Amino acid sequence: MPKASEAAPSPRPRPHPTVRTDLLLLAVAISGISLSAPLIAATAAPALAIAFWRNAMAVGALTPLALTRHRAELFSLGRRNLLLAVAAGALLAVHFGVWLPSLQMTSVASSTALVTTTPIWTTLLMRLRGHRPPALVWAGTALAFLGVVILTGVDLSMSSRALAGDALALSGGMAAAGYVLLGAEVRRTVGTVTYSYVCYGTTTVLLLATCLVSGASLGGYSGGTWLKLALLTVTAQLLGHSLINRVVKGLGPSVTSTAILLETPGAALIAALWLGQTPPVVSYPALAVIMAGLGLVIMADRVAKKSWRREEELEKS
Repeated sequence: MPKASEAAPSPRPRPHPTVRTDLLLLAVAISGISLSAPLIAATAAPALAIAFWRNAMAVGALTPLALTRHRAELFSLGRRNLLLAVAAGALLAVHFGVWLPSLQMTSVASSTALVTTTPIWTTLLMRLRGHRPPALVWAGTALAFLGVVILTGVDLSMSSRALAGDALALSGGMAAAGYVLLGAEVRRTVGTVTYSYVCYGTTTVLLLATCLVSGASLGGYSGGTWLKLALLTVTAQLLGHSLINRVVKGLGPSVTSTAILLETPGAALIAALWLGQTPPVVSYPALAVIMAGLGLVIMADRVAKKSWRREEELEKS
């Protein structure tokens, strides 16, 4: 019989099947949202109409599931969760309403980089609510802002239209921060399908009203345009936003948020290959600075959560 010291080393534990599934779904989600900006830029329809149809089609796809398998949860949401989900949908409408037009005014790379500054605004909103972010968060925020200043300076030298597009994209990132915070609160007790259905439904109604008031054409498109709208709904909305809502409970916000940052280089690469939108060379350092700043913010979040877990374990012991 072999001695204990001579025993073969135990194999490394393999990832839990659920974790592997969540990672696979996250990869699909990132691929989906990376297609969003290039698809929108290539779709021959008003920006507000694109925003409306991607949400309306998603609501149509979710309706059978929401009214059958999730009917009980949907009709027992409670006033607080319902109001929070509606408020999140309103902020999502603002996000789409300002970001999508920016894609027709500035480059896909610049627009995507600025709209993905959401973690910065989320941190600032949490600070206003009484949370005290560590110094690393503020350092990352300052670095990302420096990148924003560099990028907008590049676009200002190109045209005032590109600068206006940058401002819209940045506003879209701010609106998304409120949407993320409200959604995280609702998702503590509400399932993905139920929350997404109420949220997307609210967004659809508000964007429809905006389209009608602004006179944006909601029809008369070519077959190719309708195909792109359907593809946008499947990839960016259902396989993007909805799958991210699905995996965030298992993987946690740190891993999920870090992965979402890959949307910027992914969208820029697709736009360069498909649309021929190659940003000016001086834009790349600005994009790198923004990504580095966001990376510091996410890193600080992970360190803080590890510290909280240790404190919880010490309290239990």
